[in-house]
Amino acid sequence: MAPWIHLQSLSLLSQQGHAWLLQGPSGLGQYELATSLVSAWLCESDSALTQGSCGHCGSCHALSVHTHADLFVLMPETILMELGWPLSEKAQSEIDSKSRKPSKEIRIDAMRDAIEFSQRTNARGKGKAVLVFPAERMNHVTANALLKTLEEPPGDVKFVLATEAAHQLLPTVRSRCLIHTMSWPSHAEAVKWLQTQGLSAEDALPLLKAAGGRPDEVLKQRNFGQTMQWWSQFPRAMLAGDASYCSDLPASEVIDALQKLCHDLLMMQIRASLRYFNENDLPPLKISPAQLTAWFKRLSQAAKTAEHPFNAGLMLEALCTEAREVLNSPA
Repeated sequence: MAPWIHLQSLSLLSQQGHAWLLQGPSGLGQYELATSLVSAWLCESDSALTQGSCGHCGSCHALSVHTHADLFVLMPETILMELGWPLSEKAQSEIDSKSRKPSKEIRIDAMRDAIEFSQRTNARGKGKAVLVFPAERMNHVTANALLKTLEEPPGDVKFVLATEAAHQLLPTVRSRCLIHTMSWPSHAEAVKWLQTQGLSAEDALPLLKAAGGRPDEVLKQRNFGQTMQWWSQFPRAMLAGDASYCSDLPASEVIDALQKLCHDLLMMQIRASLRYFNENDLPPLKISPAQLTAWFKRLSQAAKTAEHPFNAGLMLEALCTEAREVLNSPA
């Protein structure tokens, strides 16, 4: 666990409350902090609430293999599968039979199961926990179904909701939780931790900049093959409209990279500090700030449909073609 996540976990464990909302930008470790909290709540060690979970008791083992009887994980089915959590028997059967695809939202059926779970007697004697991630994937119907239980939880159940888009949550959900805003690690602290994850200091520095200072985002980008060299050559690949350069990335990642490029080009135009790229990575352009602002708005609109494009290949071609046209246009 990253040291800044551990410190936040100990701080939250020392406070009273049955429902926490962990909020902040992506890449700051909301899921890791949420799992750290539920691990400590359910841990059989006497010192768990002051030192964190022990990591070797029966409860910690059950949680590590995703079979804890007193933990209910409420996530979209796509994320449950990605993180290795089991689906309900009904959902697994429907997906296996191809009667439907895994849901990208938290389904109302799963919410009803979570509410029913919260009303049961705990199995291991340490209470129960419900982990909701990403909480913004609850639609209004699903979120409203949670409100009563969140306000007056039965028995000894605790809730932790983790989100990367708190503004998308219902105000009535936010008002029923104690809110914790995720801490940003220092630059030196993040680089040191990234080195323990297999990155060299030489790679960690530029990739941390490319990720906007968010260490978890660096690991995510590495998994997509975004090395230091890939990132430094990205602007010139987009200047040429080279869609093959991004062919291994999902559309959401391409849009994110283009938004970062657009942001830093705009910063360069107004002679401000760059956030994601080094200045020598960016080609000299004559494009105006107004053109860049309009492009950024179009990218933001595209991001809303990035997870379910009609044709991923065509979307990638369109994004890179537009990038070439914008970057090569005169002021």
